[in-house]
Amino acid sequence: MMTTLGVVAAAVMVTAYALESRDRRWIAVFAVACVTTSVYAIGTGSWLFAILEFIWAGIALQRFLSTNSVTLPERRTFSSG
Repeated sequence: MMTTLGVVAAAVMVTAYALESRDRRWIAVFAVACVTTSVYAIGTGSWLFAILEFIWAGIALQRFLSTNSVTLPERRTFSSG
């Protein structure tokens, strides 16, 4: 069960990090995934990793709260023709 939690949390974290420039909600998803990986690390006894992930989650939460949809770069759409 713990291994599944860790794999899913890490996959969500990487995906959210890759997509955070598209919408500020991905920053919030990244923060939640960081907290989840922190919980996973506590469950496996890796306290240093848990602390670092919790700090990373705080940084992501601060970015989410200080970023509004206007400050994110616009998505480019390509039209055919």
